[in-house]
Amino acid sequence: MNCPFCEYFDTKVVDSRPTEEGQTIRRRRECSKCKKRFTTYEKIEEIPLIVIKKDRNREAYNRNKILNGIIRACEKRPVPVKDIENIIDHIEKDMHNTMEKEIKSTYIGELVMNHLKDLDEVAYVRFASVYRQFKDINTFMEELRKILNEK
Repeated sequence: MNCPFCEYFDTKVVDSRPTEEGQTIRRRRECSKCKKRFTTYEKIEEIPLIVIKKDRNREAYNRNKILNGIIRACEKRPVPVKDIENIIDHIEKDMHNTMEKEIKSTYIGELVMNHLKDLDEVAYVRFASVYRQFKDINTFMEELRKILNEK
């Protein structure tokens, strides 16, 4: 790390601590030449995610799309917003853990359904009915039977 004052190449870390959020590390550095101190911040570099849609078009990942879909599925259900945000946090963690830069929308949809199934069965069925585009009552009933058999 070059010194911002004299641009000397050799600096040393004199103090290092995490920030309150725990996502960033604050480092106090001192230049070996001019002895001035400065602060740097280090954080994890996040891979920007691209979503591959069913029609093979690509678009930037948008957290709000998942949030809106889950909120619609949970409408008039006793599901706190905090639980919905936790689901999305887990989904994003799962996506980043794949280490892929491009994620299929079908993978995201399955993650949402898996989490909703544990959170609220009615919200799960609502989301699944839109996501899986049930064509008739029989395919809808098959999904309901799967839920009942798991219990």
